[in-house]
Amino acid sequence: MNRRLTSIIIGFFLLVGITAIMLVRVRSNYVLGKPGVKLVDEPTYNSETNVISKVSAYLPARVENLVSDRTEPVSVVEQNWLPPDTVYGRRIYTAPDRFQAMISIVVMGTDRTSIHKPEYCLTGQGQRIVGSEVITVPIAKPHPYELKVMKLSTRSQRAINGQTVERSGIFMYWFVADGVLTPDHKERMWLMGKELVTSGLLQRWAYVAYFAMCAPGEEEMLTNRMKEFIAASVPEFQLTAGVPGNLAEAGQQQKLAQN
Repeated sequence: MNRRLTSIIIGFFLLVGITAIMLVRVRSNYVLGKPGVKLVDEPTYNSETNVISKVSAYLPARVENLVSDRTEPVSVVEQNWLPPDTVYGRRIYTAPDRFQAMISIVVMGTDRTSIHKPEYCLTGQGQRIVGSEVITVPIAKPHPYELKVMKLSTRSQRAINGQTVERSGIFMYWFVADGVLTPDHKERMWLMGKELVTSGLLQRWAYVAYFAMCAPGEEEMLTNRMKEFIAASVPEFQLTAGVPGNLAEAGQQQKLAQN
């Protein structure tokens, strides 16, 4: 029994040692992959108006009838928390009917810790997650495909005119690298590790998020509005597209599911 236990322990430490050696070799010889979103030579500022990067993730100033006056700055806390080679893109869009939504993009550099599980940020901002599900958003360009998105439903409280008001939030996100899309954080980590070990390529992942708020009871209407916004805006900045599919068929399935 002791001999068997000793063999197991020795085997475990050998496996750990071999894995560590492989990782050191891979990390010293890796090639950083291409991003799955557009990057532009425009500075990114923090909330103290300091330039934190000479490059930004591209987001259009206008998407159909929604306009954005300016890019939103990165908080100093976020800047200090994430690696210095992280690239950001952030805009708040407003429609004539006052619908408002934010798009945020975080692109990793050589340090994979630029991207983490999005749920941590939401709870840290006072949002209480009350539901989660993977949904599909039909995208028409550059070819028809279904984008899988993680949808989080949140609740929070805000002080408006001296009164505490409860608000609902819809937060949708996914991860994209060159030629790869996934709404699942664990799958992204697995794909990145697999590619790094097998080919020496460090995939350059981006985390794309959309967020909007509404009054309780209006969540379904807001979800549909955000899906329309995603469908219109994604082709403007995302380089990676999903597997070609039939949008008409996807739209019909969506209607049947709603009925």
